[in-house]
Amino acid sequence: MTDEWIAPSVERIEPGNLPERQALEAWVDYHRDLLLWKCSGLTAEQLKRRSVPPSNLSLLGIVRHMTEVERWWFGIHAGDQDMAFPYSSDENPEADFNDLAGADAASDLDAFKSEIQASKETVAARALSDLVASHGHDPERRVDIRWIYLHMIEEYARHNGHADLLRECIDGATGE
Repeated sequence: MTDEWIAPSVERIEPGNLPERQALEAWVDYHRDLLLWKCSGLTAEQLKRRSVPPSNLSLLGIVRHMTEVERWWFGIHAGDQDMAFPYSSDENPEADFNDLAGADAASDLDAFKSEIQASKETVAARALSDLVASHGHDPERRVDIRWIYLHMIEEYARHNGHADLLRECIDGATGE
């Protein structure tokens, strides 16, 4: 018998009827928790498994990717911070998805949770209508904090759909 690490369980709370700001925050949190819920109960090796060939997606790769997406939109854009990505680089832009052989799943899940906390702190005092400069390919582009929340809901929803398929192929678990 081994003491193999298992991803912890997560309680998800579906948002109710809330004022706009609280609703946006609650729905992003719901999707964050949904991704963690899809990972719960799996070993590190199962989280690394690319279970839907020919795709290179894995649950851990999605967690690592969303860690970087959190940083990109909340830290770099909304926070106007100059920050490196924890996994990807100019030389290896897909490292979040691809470099999993030596990845530490427990540390990566902790990094995801820490990035979420940093995201929340970054935008806590920002108004939904605050415009932020683009740090991407279009330097003239401006988006507001509301747009970032809506985009994050969309981004999580897409990747949680991927996570549904991955998880079902790993152990047959289904559910929203």
